[in-house]
Amino acid sequence: MADRPLMPIATAVWLIDNTALTFDQIAEFCGLHPLQVKGIADGDVGGGVRGIDPITTHQLTREEIDKGQDDPDYRLKLSRPKTVVAERPRKGPRYTPVSKRQNRPDAIAWMVRNHPEVPDSQIAKLLGTTKTTIQSIRDRTHWNSANLQPQDPVGLGLCTQVDLDAVVRKAAAKRAKMQPAEPADGPALQPTQDAPGYAGQGGADDSADRDDDDADIDLDKVFANMGGGDRDDKA
Repeated sequence: MADRPLMPIATAVWLIDNTALTFDQIAEFCGLHPLQVKGIADGDVGGGVRGIDPITTHQLTREEIDKGQDDPDYRLKLSRPKTVVAERPRKGPRYTPVSKRQNRPDAIAWMVRNHPEVPDSQIAKLLGTTKTTIQSIRDRTHWNSANLQPQDPVGLGLCTQVDLDAVVRKAAAKRAKMQPAEPADGPALQPTQDAPGYAGQGGADDSADRDDDDADIDLDKVFANMGGGDRDDKA
């Protein structure tokens, strides 16, 4: 079984003293070895341990025990709670086991490289580090900067994927909110060639204007003046 009762040895002591379950059944339910259960029954293991009733702690029902006593091959099932209590939000930085603290700079380097939008305060809370350490890794002034290898903090066991996704999603939403809104589409300047009354080169309006100008010129008067001028010069 993947689930085990709380305080398995104390639970095994109670089951040995108060039920007719086999050693194999008790061992399977409590996550112990059958020889260990036999040692508890003989007094060689768990001496002085006081038994805990799994029924009063709502980890096992009387019906399950009866089924197990009637069928030696039956495997007891841990009772599920009827209500699930949400985990209280954690305050302060995350505690990191000593065995994993040496991997924390690599995780910080990964966060800085792949999620620059996440503020240092959130990285510090997620990975259980300090802003000074994060800043030194950003500035490459960390004492071990030359040997840092960015690695996913989830793979290193420093945080869960759910927590990482929540931090990234929150930072992305905040950045999107702070960005200025794009200007709305409004009336634009009309191209010159489309403006009313504009006549482009070689256009119809331009030709009409030129025809009107030509119509206002009296060619006879022009040539007459030119001829009169020549006669005066000859005289």
